Amino acid sequence: MIKPDNPCYIKLANTWIILNSGGGPTPDKPEVLLETPSDLNRVNSFLNLRVADIWACYKQWGDKGALFLTEPLNNHGWEWRCYMRDPDGYLIEVGQYTEIALNWFNNRS
Repeated sequence: MIKPDNPCYIKLANTWIILNSGGGPTPDKPEVLLETPSDLNRVNSFLNLRVADIWACYKQWGDKGALFLTEPLNNHGWEWRCYMRDPDGYLIEVGQYTEIALNWFNNRS
């Protein structure tokens, strides 16, 4: 983590993720109010991350306090995935593609 407070800046490999807990209208979104979910079990979007080793991420991030809903589960042989919540309650899907999925993608390009 590079900057822990609002907004929070996290560097993952060669990607920056910026988490913002919300706020009022701004010139580029004049009528939009950003707020955290009122019901954590009803969502309309979530962030998806794909990692090279989901079990290593699950352990490392869990050791640092990440709150996962379940451990990584096999999704019909296509991928391993699990979900965690960010500090505001938003869902983040963490997944790892299997060889089956990677071969399928590689044969399409």
